[in-house]
Amino acid sequence: MCLIVFNWMDHPDYKLMLVANRDEYYKRPSTPLHKWDEGFFAGKDLKEGGTWLGFHPSGRFAALTNFRDYKNERDTARSRGELVRGFLDADLSPIEYLQKIESKKHLYNGFNLIVAERDTMCVFSNYKEGIDTVEAGLHAISNSFLDTPWPKVISAKADFRRFLLQNHRDVDSYLGLLQSKTLAPDALLPETGLPFHLEKAVSSQFIHVDDYYGTVNTTVVLWKHDGEVIMKERKWVPELEESMVAFAVKDQCPRNS
Repeated sequence: MCLIVFNWMDHPDYKLMLVANRDEYYKRPSTPLHKWDEGFFAGKDLKEGGTWLGFHPSGRFAALTNFRDYKNERDTARSRGELVRGFLDADLSPIEYLQKIESKKHLYNGFNLIVAERDTMCVFSNYKEGIDTVEAGLHAISNSFLDTPWPKVISAKADFRRFLLQNHRDVDSYLGLLQSKTLAPDALLPETGLPFHLEKAVSSQFIHVDDYYGTVNTTVVLWKHDGEVIMKERKWVPELEESMVAFAVKDQCPRNS
């Protein structure tokens, strides 16, 4: 997952409104959004068994982006997809879970992990000290820290803000976001260790690098304050495929921790 834009706790009807693009090698196998045996809803990476974004009907949500530091990538690192799966299948608060992950952050290549439960959302990166609580409002994240002003992050937030003002309610209309293929100006490209031509190629919201890498799916999550959740995924690779689930978050008593 390489670009996520979302509105958190700042809408009269929705607790969370989120659109996310997953960028991956086209040959890496995965299954579409579905219900896992563990009870949560997510797509599945068939290579390592993890996922990039998911939601448990108990009210637990998690999503992941890579923190891009190409020169320090390790083939021996553990799969980052297990971090999302771990939270969805755990019985820990967002803070407790991220504290657990913090102690073994060195085992993974760079990542940003967003976890939410009830009215709490937190984000943690293994390239930054500490766990941050996500404030109410509009946010976006790509392959650096939350709200780092890369061109695609700025444009994603601007597009989403206009979308909110137009008061769209249909889940299909949200799938039209994060589809821009406009490349960033050379002077505004970040430096993440990629060769210049690749840094340029991945600077758009929707990515296509020749026939081997790019945006493989777009996912929408709409979570109402009353507990209703709709998730819809549009999978672009290897062919167009759509999956949608709807469920209600189960009522739970507040945690003591």
